Amino acid sequence: MTVADEETAKRLLPEEGTGGILDREYRALTLGIVSVVLLVAFEATAVSTAMPIAARELHGLGLYAFGFSGYFTTSLLAMVVSGQWCDRSGPLAPLTAGIAAFAAGLVVSGTAGAMGVFVLGRAVQGFGGGLVIVALYVVVGLAYPERLRPSVMASFAASWVVPSIVGPLVSGTVTEQLGWRWVFLAIPVLVVLPLAVMLPAVRRTVAGPGREAAGPRPGMDGRRLWLAVALAGGAALLQYAGQDLRPLSAVPAAAGAALLVPAARRLLPAGTFRAARGLPAVVLMRGLASGTFAAAETFIPLMLVTQRGLSATMAGLSLAGGGLTWALGSYLQARPRFAPVRERLVPVGMGLTATAIALVPLVLVHAVPVWVVAAGWCLAGMGMGMVIATLTVLMMGVSRPQDTGTNSAALQVSDALGQVVFVGAAGTAFAALGGGSLASSAHAAVTHHPVAFAGVFLPAAALASAAALIATRLRPQGAIAPEGERF
Repeated sequence: MTVADEETAKRLLPEEGTGGILDREYRALTLGIVSVVLLVAFEATAVSTAMPIAARELHGLGLYAFGFSGYFTTSLLAMVVSGQWCDRSGPLAPLTAGIAAFAAGLVVSGTAGAMGVFVLGRAVQGFGGGLVIVALYVVVGLAYPERLRPSVMASFAASWVVPSIVGPLVSGTVTEQLGWRWVFLAIPVLVVLPLAVMLPAVRRTVAGPGREAAGPRPGMDGRRLWLAVALAGGAALLQYAGQDLRPLSAVPAAAGAALLVPAARRLLPAGTFRAARGLPAVVLMRGLASGTFAAAETFIPLMLVTQRGLSATMAGLSLAGGGLTWALGSYLQARPRFAPVRERLVPVGMGLTATAIALVPLVLVHAVPVWVVAAGWCLAGMGMGMVIATLTVLMMGVSRPQDTGTNSAALQVSDALGQVVFVGAAGTAFAALGGGSLASSAHAAVTHHPVAFAGVFLPAAALASAAALIATRLRPQGAIAPEGERF
């Protein structure tokens, strides 16, 4: 960053002080954005519970998977759009539009009379979610001084704890007593209060005269938007191919890869896929961390049900502790004592995650108690809490104010792509080793071979270990980190 850029940043960012994120200056903004994250987290956990009932009543079990992939595909596109939009005019407009689209998608899905309309609503909802998550990162980068950003990220992680524990229970109760539609229709009403609290605070803190100090803002880059369309289209084709393991599925898989790979290379920072020091390594690490964790977590309940005879509820509860320790790990990285060496938390966190993933397949041996999985996933949650929050803080630390939107979008795109690629690869390996396709896993008649599960967890653990080594490249070349300063 040049001297001029540093001066611009000083003008845009609030003055450093001794207060916290709940002090008077930041209280309304913090409560507002945490409330939005809380509602998004609750929706994510609740919808998974209600989706099977919705698909059955709408006679659309054949489109069940598209209720999830439709959300993901449009959110990928929206992340890039949001980054461009934020850099052009600030986060207020994309944040407002994103929340509105998220709520509208919930209403469309909640009132759908056919599965096709339901999937359309999920796609609209995904577009809104993609706009929101990037805009929230930009708000944090512009509205809070650097010393408070780790605490904000910790509050984001804490917002997922309660929904991850009570979300499925509340959603299941509402579905049984009132019907699945109310799981979707109740959330838009709850969005009104956070909006009323947050948007005025956002307008005051990041849409005021300080933004004009940075000079002219770039317009929307049409080329990047087309690349985003190609990225989302490629991801959709890969997900479609992953749900149908017949030989003909190789055609959409190849087409998806042909679209996704070049688009990802151009949308992510130069040097991302060779782990160039600094921002490229930070962005790459986000995808590696999210991808390896998601690949393992996807198969844990299935393994516990089919190999150890647990109920679906008990298998799901085995992962609940990870939500609590994720928040704890995020809280630990926010402690001031770690500020001078923040980037060192990432390899430590990835080491914990790799160890946890390696422990999971031990329960394939029936002499090993199943609580090993629950204990291991608490360890994985701790590691991921340290990694994800730290990477976000590091990204903000090396981003100029006028680039915060683009870099936040890159971080989120890497996160989402990591999950698509790693979960898809894990599903392919699982099927190839005799586990059957994920689509057929819901049928009791399917027999899953233990080696198929080992073929998922052991490579994921190895990749997480490799990511711990890559995490040593997070500091930019030649950068010196004074105590308490950005890395």
